[in-house]
Amino acid sequence: MADFLGVGWTAPVQLMQTGQIAMAREEDAIRQAILMILATAKGERIMRPDFGCGIHDLVFAPNTPSTIGQLVSEVQDALIEWEPRIDVLDVDALPFPSDRTRIQIQINYRVRTTNNRFNLVYPFYLQ
Repeated sequence: MADFLGVGWTAPVQLMQTGQIAMAREEDAIRQAILMILATAKGERIMRPDFGCGIHDLVFAPNTPSTIGQLVSEVQDALIEWEPRIDVLDVDALPFPSDRTRIQIQINYRVRTTNNRFNLVYPFYLQ
């Protein structure tokens, strides 16, 4: 096992059948941490107001190349600042042709200690 990658409670917190809290391990712990960073708006956590990602400020922004660029920049900055276990390889944001309010954020990253590469797709809605 690669416990050096981290072990923590699952997000959202879940109980196993034994009554113990379910744990996220290894690369899954990193994936859940990335999702938590993206899902948390800056200022949302009282004791850590700088934690999170600035994409939530763009919820009512128009679907333009400028907004797409801001989304990519906010995701890259947040992951570089808050997830030291990864190298962000690429972030791209692609609008859905059939739904102008939905953007698919694609993140490619490498786990530093194992050199394993992963991708994650995060849906983002402008309205």
